[in-house]
Amino acid sequence: MSSSALYDTFARAPLAFERGEGSWLIAQDGTRYLDFGSGIAVTSLGHGHPHLVAALTEQAGKLWHVSNLYEIPGQRRLGERLAASSFADRVFFTNSGAEALECAIKTARRYQYVNGHPERFRIVTFEGAFHGRTLATIAAGGQQKYLEGFGPKVEGFDQVPFGDLDALQKAIGPETAALLIEPLQGEGGIRVVPTAFLRRLRELCDRHGLLLIFDEVQSGVGRTGKLWAHEWSGVSPDIMAIAKGIGGGFPMGACLATEAAASGMTPGVHGTTFGGNPLAMAVGNAVLDVVLEDGFLDEVGRKALLFKQGLAEIADAFPSVIEEIRGEGLLLGIKARGSNTALTQALRTAGLLAVPAGDNVVRLLPPLTVTDEDIRAGLERIRAGAEALAAAAPQAVN
Repeated sequence: MSSSALYDTFARAPLAFERGEGSWLIAQDGTRYLDFGSGIAVTSLGHGHPHLVAALTEQAGKLWHVSNLYEIPGQRRLGERLAASSFADRVFFTNSGAEALECAIKTARRYQYVNGHPERFRIVTFEGAFHGRTLATIAAGGQQKYLEGFGPKVEGFDQVPFGDLDALQKAIGPETAALLIEPLQGEGGIRVVPTAFLRRLRELCDRHGLLLIFDEVQSGVGRTGKLWAHEWSGVSPDIMAIAKGIGGGFPMGACLATEAAASGMTPGVHGTTFGGNPLAMAVGNAVLDVVLEDGFLDEVGRKALLFKQGLAEIADAFPSVIEEIRGEGLLLGIKARGSNTALTQALRTAGLLAVPAGDNVVRLLPPLTVTDEDIRAGLERIRAGAEALAAAAPQAVN
C-alpha cells in the first residue's frame, strides 16, 4: 500500500520539480534536466514564457470564472482565430483532449441524427489509437489494457488495423457515422498516417455520407511545423479535437467543426462548466499570438530538421540500441532495440526527459521554442544515454 493519499494510477519517476526555464526543468535538489517531454506535448512554448505568464497573471487579477451562462469575450476571440486558421467554422471549448474527443463524437452522432439518420452512430477507429481515458474514448482507442476492468465496452466503435484499407471498407456499414483517426499517432508510437491513406478516408466519407474526425490533441498547434499536422496532406476533416499545446500548460482543449458538421449542436444538447473560462482563453490567445507570428512555424521546421539529422547520426552510431527515428517536426520518436523503458531511464540519467510510447518507442517532444543550443545539448545527452546502454548490456540489446 502506498503511504500517499493519491490514487496509485501513475508509476511516477522519483523526481519533483521546483521551477522551469524555457526548455529546462530544475528539480528540488537543484539538478537541471532538459525537458524534451514538455508535459507530453503540452508546454508548447516552454516553461515560464513571458507572454503567457503576463496573459495569465493579468487575467487572474480581473476575472477567473463566470460560466457559459454569459458571454466570454476571450472565448469569442479565440474561437474566431482558430476558425480563421483552420478548416473550421465553429468551436466548442473544453478542459482536456478527452473532452474534446467526447464533443467530436457527440457532434458526429448528432449530425447524422438531425440529418435523418439516427441509426448512424458507429465510429470506425484504428489500432494503436489513443483518444483519452473516458469510457467512450477508451472504447474508441480500443486498447485492451485501458478497457480491462471497466465493464462492457461502450457501444458504437469499430476498430480496424492501422493502414488497412480493405478492413476499413468492410467495417463501413449502414450504422457508420464517422471515421476517427490521428494524422500522426503519438501514444501509438509516433506513426505517421500516409497522405494517400488520409485522402482515401476523405473520399470514403464523401461517398458514404460520413464525417471525418481528426484527433490532433498531440500533433496540433505547430508541433509538426505546420499549425495542424493534417495540413501536410492537404486533407481537411469535418471535425477536429485539439488540446495540449493550445494551452501551453494551462488545461484546455477544443472541438472544431465545419458549419454543416456542427449543425446539430444546438442550445442545450452539450455543455461544460469550466470549458472556455476567462483564464484558459487568455492563455490560449497568448499561445496563438506566438505560434502565428511570421516565421515561427518555419523556425520549428528548421529546428526539427537539425534535431532529426542529429538523431539519425546517433542511430547510425548505436544500431544495437536504436532501431529507427520516426516522426514529423518536433513530434519525434526513437524506436528502441531493447526496452523503451530502459532507454527512457538512460536518457533521464543523462539529464534529458522523454516520454515512452507504444511500439517500443520513446517520444521526443521539445518545446516549439527550443533553441539550437538546447538541441545540441539534447543530442549530447541522447548520445550519452545510448552509449551507456550499449556499454552496459551489448548482448541484451543486439
